[in-house]
Amino acid sequence: MTRVLEICIDTPEGLHAAAEGRADRVELCSALDLGGLTPSAGLMRLAAQAPLPAFAMIRPRAGGFNWSVEEITAMEVEVLAAREAGLAGVVIGATRSGRLDLAVLARLIRAAEGMQVTLHRCIDLLEDPLTAVEEAAELGIHRILSSGGALHAVEGLARLKAMKEVAAGRLSIMPGAGVNAVTLPQILAALDPAEVHASASSPAHLQEPLTRFGFQSGTARQTDPARVAELKALLG
Repeated sequence: MTRVLEICIDTPEGLHAAAEGRADRVELCSALDLGGLTPSAGLMRLAAQAPLPAFAMIRPRAGGFNWSVEEITAMEVEVLAAREAGLAGVVIGATRSGRLDLAVLARLIRAAEGMQVTLHRCIDLLEDPLTAVEEAAELGIHRILSSGGALHAVEGLARLKAMKEVAAGRLSIMPGAGVNAVTLPQILAALDPAEVHASASSPAHLQEPLTRFGFQSGTARQTDPARVAELKALLG
């Protein structure tokens, strides 16, 4: 089986590094230090010209996933922007009262017609992720990114295996969070996933602090093509 390596990136440099390391796909974000937000229109356009498929994160703000009416409208527009840019897919999530918000997800899926759809790690916050897997399959979602409700995927393998059993081949359960050259062999042995999600990042050189003007000093990590290549080699 040929496994897919997805790398999350939030800069043009990250996009180039993922391609250089021979990743199969990128999850395109802004603000990975906040868990990933919707990328800019410019980064979407750039990713559409890259030699590997890109899925855009659709998340207008940090925090939870119980969206307001205005935020839902904004996300719908962002999905359409990703579609118009020529991206291969989108990454979405919505919850309400501890469950998936099926109405919001269905609305976003309609906007993403013709694109691949990933349900993001909002599922890790739910009390009943197995019911959520069933609901996601019925909605036509193609894959679920999850750590199995743990801080790192290697610690959530029992739940990930249960999710995979419920999915029964209708969608892919893609482990992510803390996936590296040390943990990946354990994940492969226990779960045998078709797709794996990682950052493959290393500490970045920070710019001179600009906090006196209210700016952050820069991201603390950057995509490392050598680490991408290492993970790709482990996937076979």
